[in-house]
Amino acid sequence: MMKNTHKILGLTFLAISSLVIVAADHIDAPSVRGTTADIADLFAFEPTEGSDNTVFIVDLQSNVLPDLAYGTFDEDVLIEVNIDTDGDLEEDLVIQAIPRDGTMYFFGPVTPLQKGLSSEVLIDNPLGNVRISEATAITTTTANGVSLFAGPRQDPFFFDFFQFNAVIGGMAPEGFKPADEAADTFDGANTLSIAIELPNSLLGNPTGTNALGVPVYKTWVTTNKKQ
Repeated sequence: MMKNTHKILGLTFLAISSLVIVAADHIDAPSVRGTTADIADLFAFEPTEGSDNTVFIVDLQSNVLPDLAYGTFDEDVLIEVNIDTDGDLEEDLVIQAIPRDGTMYFFGPVTPLQKGLSSEVLIDNPLGNVRISEATAITTTTANGVSLFAGPRQDPFFFDFFQFNAVIGGMAPEGFKPADEAADTFDGANTLSIAIELPNSLLGNPTGTNALGVPVYKTWVTTNKKQ
């Protein structure tokens, strides 16, 4: 695994989606659309109230419509969760994930070797690994309490995509439909997802509070592709 991973050093930035708590985005620029470099969602939350753990879920999209086929994780794409620990909106810790031969390998959280638009795989800081799920979900929990998952999950995004296009195209003067009449275009569609639950002790102190006064980490996700 070490030998294979060294081949991915020197990755360049492809796509980014940022958040404080939750962000959603579907169908990015043509250079990444329909690949697992295309970020759909990032979720960050406590699994239960008062928990000392944080969960990060990254949804990466292949083709999003239900009648289209889905691909697999691209071995040339590095997924990176970036965490700001001092409030300057630069990554101070990163958690990385990269697939190899049907297994997702995770690294960090640790200070990155470089910040910004390029990344190197942090092979000296393994976090754990999990077999990539297919029909049956597979999770693994490491000795230090980190739980990991990688595989297809149902797309959580509710959006009437075709009505949206009709509205912005001037073909629907009535506007958007009420919730009980709208169609969930992505119902039955999947994203390719990774999930990481880890103790907050590995992340340090939260960087601030949200509008509700809840302590949060400032975090965003990037994908980087081998060039």
